Amino acid sequence: VLGAPDDDTAARIAAIRETVEEAGLPVGLSPMPSPTAFETLRAALHDGTAFGEALAEAGAGLDLDALTYFARWRPAHAHARIFDTRFYLARLPADAPEPVVDATENVRLFWATATGVLAEADAGRATIIFPTRRNLERLASFADFDAAVADARAHPVRTVTPWTEMRGGVEHLCIPDDLGYPVTSEPMSDAVRG
Repeated sequence: VLGAPDDDTAARIAAIRETVEEAGLPVGLSPMPSPTAFETLRAALHDGTAFGEALAEAGAGLDLDALTYFARWRPAHAHARIFDTRFYLARLPADAPEPVVDATENVRLFWATATGVLAEADAGRATIIFPTRRNLERLASFADFDAAVADARAHPVRTVTPWTEMRGGVEHLCIPDDLGYPVTSEPMSDAVRG
């Protein structure tokens, strides 16, 4: 339903397209194309073929319900470029290929748990920005994918726009406390911003 107030359909299509093109992961496709057809689909996207045309050539369609809406962040920075990012949860098909760097918008792909990425950041071996840290903390609290989906469905998705406020004489970057995040503020001196 394109043209809906928040245009969730268009955002889901874009999320599927970007995941296919940039990471080589077949989420949200139905039926699942053969490995050869999937690689042809990805190559067509890199060559500039329209997504709908590339899907038709691969004999695939979209399963928008395969994505569970998890979060939406839109920081209120005074920059020329505004980031309005939606986060979705998607189960990767069991027979999915390994992710492959497309060397255009990403240069490194790896599998890791949310807890593992947080540990790497805490040890100084990775840098993660405030919105990513908050989402990883939330994901780290779940035992499995199904628990994460259940939580996502239990909390309303409202656009998260962090703000600053003084707490105990220290400036903090804050988010609402009713959206399922275990940590809702961080001293500005500790917050990594994009």
